[in-house]
Amino acid sequence: MKMNRLNTNLFIGLIMAAFLFTSCGQGTKKEDQESQKQKEMDQPNTLTEKEKEEGWQMLFNGENTDGWRGYNDAAFPDSGWVIEDQALRCIGSGQGEAGGAGGDIVYDQKFKDFHLKLEWKISKGGNSGIFYLAKEVEDQPIWQSAPEMQVLDNERHIDAKLGDSRKAGALYDLIAPEPQNAKPAGEWNQVEIMVYQGTVVHRMNGEKILEYHLGTDKWKEMVKKSKFSEYEDFGKYREGYIGLQDHGNDVWFRNIKLKKL
Repeated sequence: MKMNRLNTNLFIGLIMAAFLFTSCGQGTKKEDQESQKQKEMDQPNTLTEKEKEEGWQMLFNGENTDGWRGYNDAAFPDSGWVIEDQALRCIGSGQGEAGGAGGDIVYDQKFKDFHLKLEWKISKGGNSGIFYLAKEVEDQPIWQSAPEMQVLDNERHIDAKLGDSRKAGALYDLIAPEPQNAKPAGEWNQVEIMVYQGTVVHRMNGEKILEYHLGTDKWKEMVKKSKFSEYEDFGKYREGYIGLQDHGNDVWFRNIKLKKL
């Protein structure tokens, strides 16, 4: 009887030890992941060795505006955009789209098939956007050719009340994100845009939120029913510029990196 009780206690002890070991291991792994995530937040605008090996390139170094210029302009805007805390900041005018002092900016290189990653943070009541596959046409705004991933304060900006396809992460005014997982104004959102042979995917904060296919009958029908129907260049190009929008509100961008596919 004593031997059976001893064996039982020993068995229970071994189970508890195994559980504690597993829990500690899981805790350590989680702590390591959090530590790495925090490290990346503390050192923005840098590439890991793995990213370098995979062919990623930084489009913004956090120190200057090298590689960036105004849309339909040879130089970077003299006003309206600054570097603040290693982020590209568009200075809000409080007058919305009509009051942008700097105008939209583009990276001075065309991309075709690519995987783009960046982080954005919007001000309270703010609105902005990320353009891609844009074409520069004199006297024509960037949005008439380029699809746009919406950047928005969903809680306060009126666009959010005009339809889910105008909320953060959306293909602006065309496709709503699902799920809608944007963080509140003042917090950083991590987004990705993948383009490959006409297929486009938006991701936000680690989740796929929409997918569409340029040039298909479904695409043409969708555009035909939208405000973009009168612009023959919209969504037409398979290679173009990446742009950041000046919508007259404060917005910050950082960790802008891209890998050609």
